[in-house]
Amino acid sequence: MALQSIRCVFMRGGTSKALMFHVDDLPSDREKWPAIFLSAMGSPDEYGRQLDGMGGGISSLSKVCIIGPPNHPEADVDFLFCQVSPDKASVDYAGNCGNMTSAVGPFAVDEGLVPHPEDGPKMIRIHNTNTRKIIHAHFLVSEGRAEVDGDLRIDGVSGSGSPIRLDFLDPGGARTSGILPSGKPIELIEPEGETPIEASLVDAANPSVFVRASDLGLSGAEGPDGIERIAGLLDRLEKIRRAASVRMGMSADLAEAATQASQPKIAVLGAPVAAILLSGSVLQAADQDISCRMISMGRPHRAIPITGALCLAAACRIPGTIAAELVSGAKGNEIRIGHASGVILVDADMSETPEGIRIDRATLYRTARRLFQGEVLYRGT
Repeated sequence: MALQSIRCVFMRGGTSKALMFHVDDLPSDREKWPAIFLSAMGSPDEYGRQLDGMGGGISSLSKVCIIGPPNHPEADVDFLFCQVSPDKASVDYAGNCGNMTSAVGPFAVDEGLVPHPEDGPKMIRIHNTNTRKIIHAHFLVSEGRAEVDGDLRIDGVSGSGSPIRLDFLDPGGARTSGILPSGKPIELIEPEGETPIEASLVDAANPSVFVRASDLGLSGAEGPDGIERIAGLLDRLEKIRRAASVRMGMSADLAEAATQASQPKIAVLGAPVAAILLSGSVLQAADQDISCRMISMGRPHRAIPITGALCLAAACRIPGTIAAELVSGAKGNEIRIGHASGVILVDADMSETPEGIRIDRATLYRTARRLFQGEVLYRGT
């Protein structure tokens, strides 16, 4: 079968990488999209490495972003995120990716999707169609293009870059009925064949399931390899995630939850604890407010998904949640989340409304960079 090609840009956004497509370059028949994305990324790969495509063998390096004209009155561009499984023939449109959201604004400027900007600060209003939420991306423009060079360093990425501030507006209820889909800050989850466990089910930016490290016999300082080495742990966490998906109203039953591997995500939380990072350095307990180890597509994440960090920041503000119970030392709205690669700082604004708690805005900073531009080859469909 002859190879075909399609215009695209390959970008890093935060601690992720993705193929970036113009919606107008893709077939009008969206049923054809998954086959293109799977072939371009090299999935499914029984070895889990995606050597025959652009993917990197883990969920954070196996992503696709589609950008086009806005269909929302308060947006400059529409953005659809696709999570491509490294080892399965699966393309999941269930939720957003906060890391790759940081690349959308610069892509829109560099590709001429928005009016040519003057040099200086620029704000792009992004409509994420996965969650139907608005995100404001703030960054610098230099010589008509998004600035790349700068002094901001983010844990998990070598070097530094120009800061991109992301404001997620009203992120609650991104995929479910509200910020607490079950109506309670803590639920007793009964995973199939496993001991019941307490969990906080929170939906902000993307839905997440939070459990205590201590309830799993963990310290909260474990790295990705350590988590993978504990016999049965990932299987137990997946069963908890599936049961929580049903409780959150995201799946009709456990079988359906099993097919929605990217949402909700599940995270193991602990009080601040000293931990050896992937870089080999030590993150001290005093330099974080809460520890988090998040699972993404069945594997421990090497940093923390941005939407997961936003959801955790929201959970820390909600009285009675496991996150609120464990967080300590946070000053004002800034929460320092310790993860396997270091620390991420998240700012969350909460207010009380007649309907209950509302997260007005969640903010964090990322960097992004265009890696190549041209055409990606895929097997014809």
